[in-house]
Amino acid sequence: MPTSTLLAPSSAGSRFKTILWVSLGLTVLFVFITSELLLITDYPMYHAYRLQVIADRHLLIPHTLAGIFALLIGPINFSSRIRERHLQLHRILGRIYVISVFVGSFTGIALAAGRPGLPGTSMQAAAWMVCTTAAFITARNRQITQHRQWMARSYAVTFTFVSSRVLNLWPRYWSHLGDVLSAVGVIAFTLASLLIVELGLNWRELTTRRN
Repeated sequence: MPTSTLLAPSSAGSRFKTILWVSLGLTVLFVFITSELLLITDYPMYHAYRLQVIADRHLLIPHTLAGIFALLIGPINFSSRIRERHLQLHRILGRIYVISVFVGSFTGIALAAGRPGLPGTSMQAAAWMVCTTAAFITARNRQITQHRQWMARSYAVTFTFVSSRVLNLWPRYWSHLGDVLSAVGVIAFTLASLLIVELGLNWRELTTRRN
């Protein structure tokens, strides 16, 4: 069974995890400042987006809260130290994560209903729910290695809600991409994130020559 270099309990693995989580945290901060914080004011580039957010607030609020819960719980539950010392907390947070994923997925689909972005959002939501369900089932079956691998895939999809907004400040991306290509972009970000995780999970097998 393939094992992940991301999951190996070594000092190199610990350094990699630290760098990874710091990088992801800085990305979240960047997106929050450049995308979401600007919604408070009527920033010209985000004018139409701001009006849409206000109109969709009844679905957007639970969608956003679910996404934030999933985004914050991920790093906590990936911590080996917290998992070993506080297993019950790990399980409770895991259940909250699963609920958050399904709430975020269904509200996301509802928000995209009747709009050109529906195919991209539906694919993203489906991948999110499938990976999370597989992680939940493997945890229930005590298949710990597989559970961690599926959680890595699930969190990769979770993070696409951040990574897909990194380019929002680029005028050409925001103004000229169009609805259809924006939907394609969501699918591309989701598939790319899953591919990166698969490479990480199987890196040792890919780079080790058998005698």
